[in-house]
Amino acid sequence: MDHPAPTTANHGLKEPQKLCFETARTRRLVLGSYWTIIILAFPFWWNLTSIERIALPSYRVRAQLDRKPVFPVNVQLDASSFQGSAPTFGRALHEILAQTTQASPTWRDLDIQVGVSEHAGDQSEGPNVYSVVLGNHTAVRHPRQLVVSQEDALSALRLGSILSRLLAPEITSMQAQRIAQYTKRYRLAFTLLNENAASPHLVNSWDIQAAFAGKFSRFIYHMFPIISRLNLLHNFTIESQVQYHAPLAFEPLQFVVANNTLHGLTPEDLTVFINSAEWTLSSSVSNDPVLHFVLFVPSPALQPLHILDAHGLPTSQNAFLLPQWGGIFILNRHARAETMTHLTAADLVPVFSAFANQLSALLGVPPLPDGVKSEESSLLSDWQLDALLRYRTSENILGSQQTLYSIIKLVDQIENMPVDQTVRGDVHDALTALGEAHRSAVGSPATALQWSSEALSLASHAFFNPGMLALLYFPAEHKYAVYTPLFASVSVPLIVALGREVYGWRRERRVVRSG
Repeated sequence: MDHPAPTTANHGLKEPQKLCFETARTRRLVLGSYWTIIILAFPFWWNLTSIERIALPSYRVRAQLDRKPVFPVNVQLDASSFQGSAPTFGRALHEILAQTTQASPTWRDLDIQVGVSEHAGDQSEGPNVYSVVLGNHTAVRHPRQLVVSQEDALSALRLGSILSRLLAPEITSMQAQRIAQYTKRYRLAFTLLNENAASPHLVNSWDIQAAFAGKFSRFIYHMFPIISRLNLLHNFTIESQVQYHAPLAFEPLQFVVANNTLHGLTPEDLTVFINSAEWTLSSSVSNDPVLHFVLFVPSPALQPLHILDAHGLPTSQNAFLLPQWGGIFILNRHARAETMTHLTAADLVPVFSAFANQLSALLGVPPLPDGVKSEESSLLSDWQLDALLRYRTSENILGSQQTLYSIIKLVDQIENMPVDQTVRGDVHDALTALGEAHRSAVGSPATALQWSSEALSLASHAFFNPGMLALLYFPAEHKYAVYTPLFASVSVPLIVALGREVYGWRRERRVVRSG
């Protein structure tokens, strides 16, 4: 049986190979346009995503690491006081002072020279000249004069010890830890805290504003001379406040002495005394560092509140210091004063006397040696101020050098860390300021402090540049994780299509040659 031959049904559809956009030429033009766009856009993408890395003066920074400031000090012995023994005494004194400074890591670069002068008892000739004269007792005078008693002047070793502690006071590690970091501006915040607002013996006011205005000489004697003298190093902004409810975050220790129940603060309690969660001690908005001075009035149930020693025994102290933070004074009110709700300037004299000592300790003011008094009108002598200037200058220079070196190491270690013109300019300006600080240290420690402070500020500004900090926590692996999902989904189809077209083009050429 014969079957009819099959016929091709015509559905009105064209063969895919005959469509105009499916021809080999059209496909290659479309594919070529994609690759052309990619090739042309690549330089723009590279320029937009490239990291600017301007060269830093690494050699100058490393050269600064070994450079130390030199502070020349000229000690003049009064020839009339020491008479014929002055030259011999001066040479022995010079050897003692040289050995002392060389043994101290802080004052190793202090250049002390001892000479003899006919007019050493007169006014000093400059900020680096100090005079030594004989007197009835040992004391310091203005300006930069040391009066020594006959007993202290008999021994060069004794006098050398006094001079070394005046010119190069030793700073222990414990003292260094409590000194606040140097800054040009400080806010001094004085706060009166009442533990219990419901107490009938609430202290609701104090005469601090009148005292700061200068109406009570006894108060000024304790605080204002120190602040006015330290204006050479810092600019102070003073503020005060009163808080009526400042509960402690812990229960003080109870103990019995002579059938009396007392309360005390252990050394561990002192470290957590400030209740930051409930006490608002900063009353203004500012970026300046704050040194707090708190007058704490315990509730009647806790009075008298004592400070205990390491053995749990009460001490006579009623004030303590928190390193680099501030000081606290505990006001235990006597029975006759319980009804007082206002503290007069006279009541504040012992309080601010303690605050003055705490401020000196926080700012690094060296104390006078034992047995040496001050005959100056200010609580802070020229000898102490000069030693503080030299210490702060050396500290700022060392901090600037270390910060600049840290920048160089980070840039060398992190290849994709940007270094723009701002960072380079700050580094150059910091190096220039360091050079000026070294030159000024020879003649004026106050000028050297200003330059060292500027160098530290510029170095810190360069280190904390936002452009550099952004990549401190952005390693190269994060960059690959961002770009791989973006480019892989686009590049794989284009590469495969390009390979197929190249393969098809080569196959067509072989067919043409064989035909």
